[in-house]
Amino acid sequence: MGEAKGRGPYAKTPARRAMIVRAARDSFAENGYAKASLRDIAERVGITHAGLLHHFRNKDELLAAVLAERDSEEWQQGLAQVDRPEQLSPYLGELVRHHQKAPELMRLWIELAATASRSDHPAHAYFVERYERGRAQFAEGLRGKADGSRLREGLSPESAAVLFHAVLNGLQLQWVLDQELDVTGPLDDFVRLLLDRDGR
Repeated sequence: MGEAKGRGPYAKTPARRAMIVRAARDSFAENGYAKASLRDIAERVGITHAGLLHHFRNKDELLAAVLAERDSEEWQQGLAQVDRPEQLSPYLGELVRHHQKAPELMRLWIELAATASRSDHPAHAYFVERYERGRAQFAEGLRGKADGSRLREGLSPESAAVLFHAVLNGLQLQWVLDQELDVTGPLDDFVRLLLDRDGR
C-alpha cells in the first residue's frame, strides 16, 4: 500500500507538470509576470506551493517552460498548415494576430530571449537550440517544398531563414512598443520579397 502511494506522484509527474504550465500561462497572461505568484499558480492547479516547487524550482524556470510549450504548439501547427510557399504568409498573419491576443506573453518572450543571450542564463541553451532548429527547418522547407525559382534569385535558403526570424521577431517587438502599429501587412510584404511568385 505504502509502495503504491510512493509511486503515485512520480507516475503523474508529466501530467501534473503540464497542468502547472497551463496554469502559469494563464496567470502570466492575466497578471503579468512580475505580479503572478507561484502560490496563485499552485492554487489554480490544486496543489501546495511546496508541491509546485517539486516540479519547477522557480518562476523563471516555469516561464521558460510556458514559452517552450507555446513554441512547440506553434511549430506543430506550422508543419500541419504550411506545405507550400504561398501558404506561409496567411499562416504567419494568423499566428501574429493570435500572439496579439496575449501581449503580455509576447512581451515576456521578447524579454526572456534578450536576457538569455548571456551564456550563463538558464534559458541560454534553449534559445540557441531553438533558433538553430528554426533556421534549419525553415531553410529545409524552402529547399524541399518549393523549387528554386520560388526563392528570389541570389537568395539562399539559409539567408532567407535568418532574415525571416529577424523580421518576424523585430515586427513583434515593434508591435509590443506600439500596439496600434500594423505589422501583418509588412510581414506579408516581406514574404513576397522572399518569394518570386512570378518565377522571374
